[in-house]
Amino acid sequence: MIWFGWGALSLLGVILVAAVVLSIGALLSFDRSRRHSAATAGLDSLRAPNEQADGLTIIQVGELKFRARVANLGGTGDAIILLHGFPQTSAAWQPLIDAAAASDYRVVAFDMRGYSPGARPKAVSAYTREHLLNDVTGVADALGFDRFHLVGHDWGSAVGWSVLLARPERVLSWSSLSIAHPYAFEEAVRNDSDQRKRSRYIGFFRLPWLAELLLGFNHLQLFRSLMYPCMPAAHTQEYRRVFAEPGALTGALNYYRALGLSKVPPAGPNVNKPVLFIWGDRDPSAGRAAVDAQAQYIRGPYRKLELDAGHWLLETRTDVVLESILEHIQSASPSSG
Repeated sequence: MIWFGWGALSLLGVILVAAVVLSIGALLSFDRSRRHSAATAGLDSLRAPNEQADGLTIIQVGELKFRARVANLGGTGDAIILLHGFPQTSAAWQPLIDAAAASDYRVVAFDMRGYSPGARPKAVSAYTREHLLNDVTGVADALGFDRFHLVGHDWGSAVGWSVLLARPERVLSWSSLSIAHPYAFEEAVRNDSDQRKRSRYIGFFRLPWLAELLLGFNHLQLFRSLMYPCMPAAHTQEYRRVFAEPGALTGALNYYRALGLSKVPPAGPNVNKPVLFIWGDRDPSAGRAAVDAQAQYIRGPYRKLELDAGHWLLETRTDVVLESILEHIQSASPSSG
């Protein structure tokens, strides 16, 4: 009993010391001057739909202010909306923004809820599917995009599927990277042991405060060592500035914490729009079961592109991803018919 008592106390002491070290490491890593927020506050806001604009701007949707990259808004081509994933920002889409604008498409990639300093509500309930998809259509309305092509990766893909299911009349085409149809994905989590193993990290991301401490420790050491090495330095510099600010990691992690709070889209699971799905067969978080199962829900034209790649498709297979997305958008454009 004495040994057990001392052993328990020793373990408790180790845990407390580790918690203190993590807390200090994370707190010292925070940018309390909020340089990214200050730079964002200095950006011009779009004044009217269809205003000619290129580069960084602010898009107001209700009380929220989304930091966004826009290109060729004064053009005559179709509109494209790009949705980024975790842990990135709209910077990830810069290669596609440039390529699409060069073909006269009107393009916007916005830093999503939780990532934009002016759109970072604190409540977990503010990050449900309904809020996230309404952000997309709200940005579209602010830009005068009645209908648009939609492209998403990672969490941007999850949100994009929700837009497709809830607001199909707004979407011309859908290009999804990495994350399969939500009904197929959720079924795989329930029934496929491989996908359950791949999704275990979600449980960690849902932990309050501990996830922030571990991810924020030593200036985002886990991100820098595990995720960012394959990404352009200019992009990762922006990501690090964003997540160094107090509250930014929490906003991004709230996507995971809000899982289970969202309502099922009333329209049902079937999709009747042109769909392109791009998946890396070495993706550690998204297995084959959901990828193969999603075809049953897609009633419109459907192309699946399987690549010898991991999760970061745009960064590691840039040329084939850009070419495939632009070809898909062109084939689905109303003017192509």
